[in-house]
Amino acid sequence: MVPPTIFVQIASYRDPELVPTIQDLVQRAQFPQRLRIVVSWQHGPEETLGIFFLQGFLRWQLHPATPFCLHTFDYGGARVELIDIPHERSQGACWARNMIQQRYGDETYTLQLDSHHRFVAHWDTQLIDMLEQLRADGDKPLLTAYLPPYSPVAPHPETQGAAPPLGMRFDRFIPEGPIFFRAFELPDWAELKKPVPARFYSGHFTFADGSFAREVQHDPDYFFHGEEISLAVRAFTHGYDLYHPHRSLAWHEYTREGRPKIWDDHDSQARDTGQVPEAWWERNERSLARNRALFGMNSAPSCADSSPETTHDGNYGFGAARTLSDYESYAGISFQLRAVQPEVIACRPPGLNTEPCDTDTWRSTLRRSHDLNITAHSSIMDVQSCPLATHCRVSALREDASIIYEETLDIDTARASCTGEWFNRRLIFFSDLTEHPAAYRLTILGPNDEVLHQFEQTILG
Repeated sequence: MVPPTIFVQIASYRDPELVPTIQDLVQRAQFPQRLRIVVSWQHGPEETLGIFFLQGFLRWQLHPATPFCLHTFDYGGARVELIDIPHERSQGACWARNMIQQRYGDETYTLQLDSHHRFVAHWDTQLIDMLEQLRADGDKPLLTAYLPPYSPVAPHPETQGAAPPLGMRFDRFIPEGPIFFRAFELPDWAELKKPVPARFYSGHFTFADGSFAREVQHDPDYFFHGEEISLAVRAFTHGYDLYHPHRSLAWHEYTREGRPKIWDDHDSQARDTGQVPEAWWERNERSLARNRALFGMNSAPSCADSSPETTHDGNYGFGAARTLSDYESYAGISFQLRAVQPEVIACRPPGLNTEPCDTDTWRSTLRRSHDLNITAHSSIMDVQSCPLATHCRVSALREDASIIYEETLDIDTARASCTGEWFNRRLIFFSDLTEHPAAYRLTILGPNDEVLHQFEQTILG
C-alpha cells in the first residue's frame, strides 16, 4: 500500500513567520517525508533565499519558469517549493492560493494554511485519523476551523497544554456583502469523540482529500473578504461535508503586528508612482461585486456597484452535487435577505432545520443582519471636546424616527471611537425581516441624561 501524502498549501505575504512555520510543521509531523509544501512566497526586498539557507533548507534548485521562477528545497525530509513572487506583483490572497493549487500533484490529502502557525506533535497522522473517522458519514468530509491563537515571542503553545478546539460562528453580513465570522469554543469539547458538523470554512486551516485542491479552487479574482463564505458554499455544493475538528492540532497568529500587509504596499500612491499596477481597493471592489454576483445579492445602499456585470464559469461557481438553496437550508442563512435563523446566532449545530428555505415558514424564522457605520465630523458633533459629556448614544431609526436598536457608550469609549476629526462606530444588530433602518442618530449626553448635542443622518437608498 502506498503511504498517504499531504499537499500543504501556504500563502505568505512578507511574513517573517514563514520559516518558523515551515520548521514547526515539518519537525512536528510524524512522517515529514510524506509532505510536499508549496508556498506562494510574496516577498519584499529584505527577504532573500539566504533566510532559508541559514535555517538548514538543503538541496536548493532553481527552476526558471513564467511568470514566476520556482525554488525547491529539502527540509527535514519534506519537499518545499517556493513560487518566487516579488510583492509588488501580488494580486491578493486568493490569487496566491490559486497559484499554489495549480501545482497539486495527486497527493492523498491537502492542508491549507497561512504562513503563521504552530503545531502539535504528530499533527499529520492525527488529522488523517480524524478525517477517515468521518468516512462512515459521507464520502467527502472536510475539516476546517479557526485555530486558537499563539504569540511568536512566547514559548511554544503546546507547552501550555491542550487548547480548546474552536468553531466558527456567524457575526454579520457586512454592507459590501460577505459574511464575517468569529470563533467560539466548542461546547463540552473534552467529551467529544469525533469532529462536529460545521456551517463555515476557514481560510487558514482546511484539511481534505487532495482532490479538493483541484475540484474547489480559489477564485483568483477574489481579493480577500468573501473568500471563506464562497468556499464554504462551493465546497458544500460540490458534495463536501464540513466539520470542525474536536481537538486543536495547530495554532494561528492573528495580529501580525508590525508586519506589512498588501493594503499597506498596494495603496493609491504606489499605483500612481508605477510601483504596482492597481491599488488594493480597486481589486477589492471588483472582488466584492463578484461575491455579490455569486450569491445573487443586490448591492447595499452604501456600495452601489460600479463594476461591470460579472459571471462565474464552471471552475469558480457552485457544484452540481447540491444547490445554493440546499446550503441555505442546511446553514440557516438567506443571502438575498442578508438574514439568519436564531439557531445560527445561538451557535447551535447546523442541519437541524429540514424546512426548505423557499417556504414562508422558514422565512418567518429569519433575523435580518445589520451593520451600520455611524459617522460624524467634529464640526457637527464634537465628541472629543464636549466638556460636560458623560456618555453617548447611537441609534438606528425607522422612518417615523422610532428606535429599532441603540447602544449607550461611556464617554471614554465614545472618544476612543474618534479618529482625527471623525467619530466612527459600527452598529451591529439583528431585527425582524420587516425592519429597515432609515436613519441613524448620534446623541451626546451629560449628567442625568441631559441632551447636549444631537445629530441625525438619513441612510441613502
